[in-house]
Amino acid sequence: MQQEKSSAFEKLSQEQVNGLRKRHEKLSRGQDGGVRADFSFKDLRGLDFSGADLCEANFTGAALYGANFARAKLDGANLFAADLRETNFTRASLRRADLRGALLRGAILVDSDLYDADLREGVIAMRNRKNGLNYLEHEKDPSNLDGALLINANLERARLSGASAVAADFTDAVMKGCRLVRANLKRATLHGANLDGADLSGADLSGADLREAVICHTQTVETDFSGAEMDGVLSDVPVGKPLSSLPRPLAEMLQDHDRYVSSLGREGRTAELDEIDLRSAESLAGLNLAGMKARGAVFYGLDMKGVHLQGAQLEGADLRMTDLSGADMRGINLTGARLHHCNLRECDLGPLPLGQERMLASRMERAVLHHADLRGARLRKANLTGAVMSHAEIAGVDLRGATLAEAVLPKQAPVRISS
Repeated sequence: MQQEKSSAFEKLSQEQVNGLRKRHEKLSRGQDGGVRADFSFKDLRGLDFSGADLCEANFTGAALYGANFARAKLDGANLFAADLRETNFTRASLRRADLRGALLRGAILVDSDLYDADLREGVIAMRNRKNGLNYLEHEKDPSNLDGALLINANLERARLSGASAVAADFTDAVMKGCRLVRANLKRATLHGANLDGADLSGADLSGADLREAVICHTQTVETDFSGAEMDGVLSDVPVGKPLSSLPRPLAEMLQDHDRYVSSLGREGRTAELDEIDLRSAESLAGLNLAGMKARGAVFYGLDMKGVHLQGAQLEGADLRMTDLSGADMRGINLTGARLHHCNLRECDLGPLPLGQERMLASRMERAVLHHADLRGARLRKANLTGAVMSHAEIAGVDLRGATLAEAVLPKQAPVRISS
């Protein structure tokens, strides 16, 4: 098989690229003079495309080694069989992009959006007058996503069947419904990744790091997990104690709890749900669960909109992907809780009045809120010591009087912090 050298491609300058980019952006805005950018089979190595709007542009077979696409918009772009080794796609949008056969070894895709992108195997056959069909190869034995950085990337519904991602880093990536049939994920880091509903049939995950990952409703027929780290994995198998271990039906216990709260302790009893896996419960939306004890309980993916959790004890609870929008959580204890991708919009996590000017502040020390939606939430006087809020949506959050020692806040945080 003859190798097609990148140096044989037409080399474009940064000035030429900027001109094509401007004309493409005019097309996107519906302005006169707009033309779709065609960078197919061009030598674009090391050039700067940062912040560009190149949705649906054509990069088929292009040589883009080391190029910069940080914050670029590439939705629907054609990157079929492109050389993207060590290319920077930080915070870029590649929704529904065609990346079949692309070489992404060492590429930086941190915080990128690859929703419904196609990263399957692929090859281009090019007609040659002397030798018939030649296959485009930017290098021998292409390694695809090997060693790529996809930390916090969105790969929901992406197609990676047959792809190679040896030693790639998918830490905290969203991979719901991702197709990874026969994918090579040896020694890959999937720590905290959400693979809910993914298809891992025949995939090789030997030696992979799957700690704290979610593999619920995931197809794992003939999947190789040999030597993989699986501590804290959330699968379809109940974690901790199943609902069947409760002394009474959950619905009955929650009714009793509501009576206890409503009667100020004169009737009913407090619900004790420590370490219980509540995923199979019906919706908890709008229930009065004030003062509930559910330390280390699993609430993953539950509908808890508008729930009352004032003064509840939820230390170490798993609240990933839960919908707590509009909830009253004043004075709650969420120390060490996991709230990745949790919907906390307009919730109240401020102090709980206890009478005679006493206030119980919410505790969220060491809580993890990766990609949580906290827009419009109230966290006045909350203790967020050591909390991790990287990549959280916190526009309009009220953090006045909050304790933020060693807390990790997202960049460009439009919040109220001063008292």
